[in-house]
Amino acid sequence: MTERKVDVAIIGTGSAGLFALSKVRRGTDNFVIINGGELGTTCARVGCMPSKALIQVAEDFERRQLFERHGIGGHDNLHMRIGHALEHVRNLRDIFVDKVLAGSTDNLGDEFIEGYARFIAPNVLDVEGRIIHARKIIIATGSRPFIPAAWAAFGERIITSDTLFELDDLPESLAVVGLGVIGLELGQALQRLGVVVTGIDKLKVIGGLQDPVVNQTAIDILGKEFPLWLGQAAEVREEGTKLRVTCGDQSVLVDKVLASLGRIPNLENLGLEKLGAPLDAHGVPLYDPHTMQIGALPVFIAGDVNGDRAILHEAGDEGRIAGYNAVQDQPVAFRRKTPLAITFCDPGIASVGATLAQLDPEQTAIGEMRFGALGRALIMGKNKGVLRVYADKDSGLLRGAALIGPRGEHLAHLLAWCIQLGLTVFDVLRLPFYHPVIEEGLQAALYDLRGKITNSLAEPTEFLRLDE
Repeated sequence: MTERKVDVAIIGTGSAGLFALSKVRRGTDNFVIINGGELGTTCARVGCMPSKALIQVAEDFERRQLFERHGIGGHDNLHMRIGHALEHVRNLRDIFVDKVLAGSTDNLGDEFIEGYARFIAPNVLDVEGRIIHARKIIIATGSRPFIPAAWAAFGERIITSDTLFELDDLPESLAVVGLGVIGLELGQALQRLGVVVTGIDKLKVIGGLQDPVVNQTAIDILGKEFPLWLGQAAEVREEGTKLRVTCGDQSVLVDKVLASLGRIPNLENLGLEKLGAPLDAHGVPLYDPHTMQIGALPVFIAGDVNGDRAILHEAGDEGRIAGYNAVQDQPVAFRRKTPLAITFCDPGIASVGATLAQLDPEQTAIGEMRFGALGRALIMGKNKGVLRVYADKDSGLLRGAALIGPRGEHLAHLLAWCIQLGLTVFDVLRLPFYHPVIEEGLQAALYDLRGKITNSLAEPTEFLRLDE
């Protein structure tokens, strides 16, 4: 048994752990980063990047549906070579993983320890027989897809986002159980690649949408591509070599089920009981999201493992905060960025800032714009969806937004920046909007919103006077 003393030990080499490492390195060269299992971040290996590669292939193939309208002949002869497409996705995935490793663990010497860590005291870790004494410890062990225990008997007929990209071929039919971000993105992509998809969710919302108007619009649009069974849990049973998936009065026989039921923090076997910290209902130690510190302990937690904002840019921010504080004498509390969530389906779905449920309905004005008549969207053949922007009714201060629409990822970023900068609807309407662009949809929603602000003194023109 060997023993080692370090200033900081980071458990996990995913996005949060690597971003934490970038800050720790600026404060000390006496650190270790520990990892059990496969290297490479969730984003690069099985998440953001391979899924977007698959989505891009599917969207390009789906585009053929517009060719006849545009006068492009021969579209009926186009076909998808699934094996080649999946190989292309894996090749891109491997490039992203290699890039991550080349910039991180490949460049480490004995600072990198391969193995599974567990606490034996708040400052001490056991990594498969190697004892690490650390002044500060960062937990960044990530998460994994949840699969109901009853489904284990179905073997490889149950797939997840962790296993989908390893398939050499796609099934003829598939039920996607869980229509959050992952299920909605992959479900639509697989449908467009020729798989007969049925989408199921026990909730009546898709893509995490909390705005009822945007949610219903999303259901109406995406429900035309593949069936959406909402509001009841799915039951799965074996029927010959296939699986029978039942949701209320509806039932379908499929080759495989894509389980998209959320992710579980990788916390078991860490020995968290040695910390003596209270846990939440999901078994996550209570922590301060502005410092990432667990209670008053010399331990920080960052990324998907805390189950809060399981998105790469949030994991990165949390890793940076945890890494910075791990090399300080006293932790510093940081203001978190404006919430931003994007679902890369077609049209894109996004939620920005505060949700309607978080706002006072009596003090909130809502501006709305539908993309059906927007010139640039018509030209693109993507004139579907709705944008809703929320503001304080008296001041016009922007508070949040939800949308489904073309280039939604870009509109969402513009809105997130405006909200974080504390802009009002009047401030944004003074900014330039080119023609014809999708951003004119945002301009139209803001004009609609401006008309609903009750404080008339707060409403100037779209221009600033030269003497202002």
